[in-house]
Amino acid sequence: MTNANPPLAHPLLDVPALAGLLRDDPPPVLLDVRWRLAGPPGVESYRRGHLPGAVFVDLDRDVAGPPGPAGRHPLPEPAAFEAAMRRAGVSGDRPVVVYDDADSTAAARLWWTLRYFGHERVRVLDGGFRAWSEAGRPVTAEEPEVEPGDFRARPASLPVLDAAGAAALAGTGTLLDARAPERFRGETEPVDPVAGHIPGARNAPTLGNVGADGRFLSPALLRERFAGLGATGGAEVGVYCGSGVTAAHEVLALTLAGVPAALYVGSWSNWIADPANPVATGDA
Repeated sequence: MTNANPPLAHPLLDVPALAGLLRDDPPPVLLDVRWRLAGPPGVESYRRGHLPGAVFVDLDRDVAGPPGPAGRHPLPEPAAFEAAMRRAGVSGDRPVVVYDDADSTAAARLWWTLRYFGHERVRVLDGGFRAWSEAGRPVTAEEPEVEPGDFRARPASLPVLDAAGAAALAGTGTLLDARAPERFRGETEPVDPVAGHIPGARNAPTLGNVGADGRFLSPALLRERFAGLGATGGAEVGVYCGSGVTAAHEVLALTLAGVPAALYVGSWSNWIADPANPVATGDA
């Protein structure tokens, strides 16, 4: 019997592979999601130059809901995300490639959100815009005309955690905190009003998933890294960060390592919204 559903796409591709795909007719939908927490707005970088045919997607506006008690980057409402992706030309049966500046932090959040809402053919350009431009590939400031897509958002295609689920997993499985060590320990907190971490979590800074060039480490190295933290294919694993962006990057790294993981989308910014939730500091 023939399976009518296309196979899941490998989550990464490199510059030569993308260049080849862009010669297809039609090519994949190409989404530029450059973003930095402290700015400047990613659209400024997009307007200065982007991959030919790429459409800009705003992480704050299109890939997350309004900030509030649910977190700084909560899940968008299905209808809102569906509309944003259709405006960007996304359809259910057409492959999508996403990229950001270099380290895939923002791209991974868009990859994860598209996958969560049911798109099965999404890939991330490993090394992002930097890898493309350093390879001498063409860059343009011309914005493409976009034919609206027919993407239909179907939530819950990937596992998620809420605060209660994260607390339980910290005791029964492996809960990874993807933030920098000083934020995990509670020594500094540049964004949220409370410093520290969820009791029982283990620190796994997301920058440890990539090399200096922004490309992901090999699957073997990632498996070794996560195994040292108790995150293996035989364990129940969840990830959080400050607001569910860098944690999505960690979910992508875990996927490359062959370890399924749930994302606590609300993350620390949601956890501390309830003063009854305990806060830990230090390395433990």
